[in-house]
Amino acid sequence: MRNREGEAVTPEQCKMARAGLGLSVRDLAQRAQVSTNTISRLEAGEELKPRTVEAVQRALEEAGAEFIAENGGGPGVRLTRRS
Repeated sequence: MRNREGEAVTPEQCKMARAGLGLSVRDLAQRAQVSTNTISRLEAGEELKPRTVEAVQRALEEAGAEFIAENGGGPGVRLTRRS
């Protein structure tokens, strides 16, 4: 999973985004069209196929998450404003 600066999105960022958006593991799995086990494995830090991780990231971004790269304060997540 890569953020806009090309750095890998961390499992912690995935968890933070999901929590901030109020999505359960099941909700995110459905949005990304993957299994709930895949979401759990990603959040546990297991290595997954890049296309799988990209699908999860895309689902989170479409739901309103923006991944922030390491900038001296650590990587993070913010929620974008929806019109």
